[in-house]
Amino acid sequence: MNFRIVGLPAENFAHLFTLSDSDLAAAGGVRRKADYPYPCRVSLTDAEPGEELVLVNYEHHPVDSPYRMRFAIFVRQGDETYDKVNEVPEQLRKRVLAVRSFDDNGMMVANRLVEGRELEPVIEELLTPDRAAYLHIHFASAGCYAAKVERA
Repeated sequence: MNFRIVGLPAENFAHLFTLSDSDLAAAGGVRRKADYPYPCRVSLTDAEPGEELVLVNYEHHPVDSPYRMRFAIFVRQGDETYDKVNEVPEQLRKRVLAVRSFDDNGMMVANRLVEGRELEPVIEELLTPDRAAYLHIHFASAGCYAAKVERA
């Protein structure tokens, strides 16, 4: 089965980097200098030490169901949205992931914990059922949203 992994739309975050610190705080965000390989949810790459990031609360699952979700995410200025077919970004390969499948009504169908280097069989398993419309990948340790997976 062909799959497509997609990062968050870059255009949703570009304006945050032009805000003052107080305006950014009013928008629910803060600026951070990377001192750790924080994962950008747009490019699905990790920040290098010293790079500026914005940490913001983001609604990544805006559905009308009990599974509506929002959480803190890091984004980096100038990154392009990751959007590739049958490729898993290195950022996901090196982490333990929680993969959740959802139906067209935003209801969870199934879920699995997996080492990122073993992600493809889990994608195949969870996207195969007719009732699964898409997957969300979360970083298992922090629980935060990482990326969306769709059929390609």
